[in-house]
Amino acid sequence: MCASFDGGAVTSDAGGLLLGATDRRIGLLNRFAGCFRDHRRPDLIEHDVATLVAQRVFGLALGYEDLNDHDHLRHDPVMAVLAGKLAASRSDCAPVAGKSTLNRLELSRTEPTRYHRISHDGRAIEALFVDLFMEAQPRAPGQIILDLDATDDPLHGHQEGRFFHGYYDGYCYLPLYIFCGRHLLAAKLRPANIDGAAGALEEVIRITRQLRQRWPRTRILLRADSGFCRNDLMKWCENNRVDYVFGLARNARLVDTISEELQQAEQKSLSSGRAERVFKDFTWSTLKSWPCERRVVAKAEWTGGEANPRFVVTSLKRREIGARALYENIYCARGEMENRIKECQADLFSDRTSTATMAGNQLRLWFASMAYVLICALRRIGLADTQFANASCGTIRLKLLKVGARVLVSVRRIRFAMASAHPWALEWGEAHRQLCAA
Repeated sequence: MCASFDGGAVTSDAGGLLLGATDRRIGLLNRFAGCFRDHRRPDLIEHDVATLVAQRVFGLALGYEDLNDHDHLRHDPVMAVLAGKLAASRSDCAPVAGKSTLNRLELSRTEPTRYHRISHDGRAIEALFVDLFMEAQPRAPGQIILDLDATDDPLHGHQEGRFFHGYYDGYCYLPLYIFCGRHLLAAKLRPANIDGAAGALEEVIRITRQLRQRWPRTRILLRADSGFCRNDLMKWCENNRVDYVFGLARNARLVDTISEELQQAEQKSLSSGRAERVFKDFTWSTLKSWPCERRVVAKAEWTGGEANPRFVVTSLKRREIGARALYENIYCARGEMENRIKECQADLFSDRTSTATMAGNQLRLWFASMAYVLICALRRIGLADTQFANASCGTIRLKLLKVGARVLVSVRRIRFAMASAHPWALEWGEAHRQLCAA
């Protein structure tokens, strides 16, 4: 047995052709590239902004988090096909860009400077996420639930906006995410020395206005943990026909209010030998921060030999939904959003924010977020009727995108001869058929 690297034109990412088909179906990358402006001299440019943007997003989707990887990927035939540039105009250049050129894209500013000739429009990028979400719906939905959450983005250098966060016990950023189911609507990078809900109201206002321009009758429900239970956010919702279900941090007054229910839960638990819960529905107001009473639902739970009370505050009426259903079916379902954040960070490297500036790291977060949107569209359109309909981004990459192939180039076409023994060839073919369907 012997082995050597003399197989010729071979790629390990042939399955990535599904990403190209997905992009053609939803038109993501051309519009994303349209959010950038190129002020470089055209006669000196080999790789335009559209090529750079496509290369960076496809690279992240295929698992290449570092710009250094692109010094090798620039010669990969799959990357050339995906980026839409099969050959360079100069003989001494690869079809797609290397790390230095891509670095200029990632360091682009909102306004061009002498040393940063590429600029980007942050507002247009933020609006694109919402546009892609609305276009993914076949019709205006009767109701949508927007999940808000903050998470930590650990830092290991001296980046701008670096602060120590006591809860996460480390230096980090505190990005804000807004999802609707699997759809990502906002990814906002923030420093860690702020309240967890800081900036949430502005993002909700922006997204709500954009949604209602197209869906004026769609009901909007916000859902989040107690970190977003802030009077300004709830008051705005009440004044703008937006409902909410927020966790409410417990205190001694709240616990005293459900003392009887906790005793009932304890007695039930002692009798049954398992965890028991009793719900209470009441109106409540804080001593200072709330100007009015609001509906609060309490879960009086006895588990593991001790009390475990939980509270939520909501604008939903009692006649519409009961206490148990509100807590168990509506509020608890928000935990699914944490899986979406894990996909963004663990599978698509949205926490790789090692650039020195906040603006550069925000742009990196947007690139990773667009890669998530692209794979989410592949899962929704191409894989809906397969075993991967609910697979994570990492699983889809491993089983459907990382496919070995021999590349055969002729005058008329480029042929990717993929591994005959690939275990999920049928699912790959079905996904491609769905993506290419009219």
